[in-house]
Amino acid sequence: MAPAISGFEYQRVPVADGVSLNAAVGGTGSPIVLLHGFPQTHLMWRHVAADLAADHTVICPDLRGYGASDKPVATDATTYSKRTMAADIVALARTLGHDRFALAGHDRGALVAFRAGLDHPDAITHLASLDVLPTLDMWEVMHGVTAAVGFHLYLMAQPPGLPEQMIAASADAFFGHFLDIWANDPQAVPADVRAAYLDACRDAVPSIVADYRASAGIDVDHDQADRDAGNRLRMPVAVLQQDWGAALGFEAAALWGAWAADLRHATVTCGHFMAEEAPADITKALRDLLAG
Repeated sequence: MAPAISGFEYQRVPVADGVSLNAAVGGTGSPIVLLHGFPQTHLMWRHVAADLAADHTVICPDLRGYGASDKPVATDATTYSKRTMAADIVALARTLGHDRFALAGHDRGALVAFRAGLDHPDAITHLASLDVLPTLDMWEVMHGVTAAVGFHLYLMAQPPGLPEQMIAASADAFFGHFLDIWANDPQAVPADVRAAYLDACRDAVPSIVADYRASAGIDVDHDQADRDAGNRLRMPVAVLQQDWGAALGFEAAALWGAWAADLRHATVTCGHFMAEEAPADITKALRDLLAG
């Protein structure tokens, strides 16, 4: 049996023409939506979600193109733009009865949450971002040999064809590479969850690549337009990151501060998979944000 978030009900929720999202829903109380990162599924939130469900309605979807959610063919750059994926999440919450909700995202999910906060400020009450920079800032700070850590960003930014072929030819090795090198605690992702992640990624190579390709194109354009217009996140924002160290040559809190006036920034001692490696710390940070 595939792993699941214990005590949560699973639903398929239509969010756009021909696109439904797989979502785990549990708990009662004020709503919070938790968005997963790469190369994961909603399962990455299993510890945090179970805790928050004591006093919140917790919604954990698989993003468009990931997990058990629909994976439409990328007919143009908008199919997997963060703007489109953010609209999916707002539609998901509304279909489940929530016009306003808190939103937390990790990695790719944090980019979707960031775009939702800018595009749908009246819907998002609080926003949390785990271990990522906004797309525009990410591309601006990556340079020289330090950019080697993001080789996958450059690979999947290439035109359709070669990236999909290369990754599909060795999908388990490719996606497993990130599960191995990004975790400080390998035991945080147990064998059954790791297998579920790899199974999901193996079946989603074209859509995952399309998601990343959008972040090297249309997503940058959207972020730049907001920066030029002076648009900022209006809701309370919490940014959590692992200790990236000074070697990367930028100050994450300052970069995020340009986007959010009401900002809480904290460093968590763990690897990239924060909600799995340090769930108590992440849950406390989210509760503190929601109480603000």
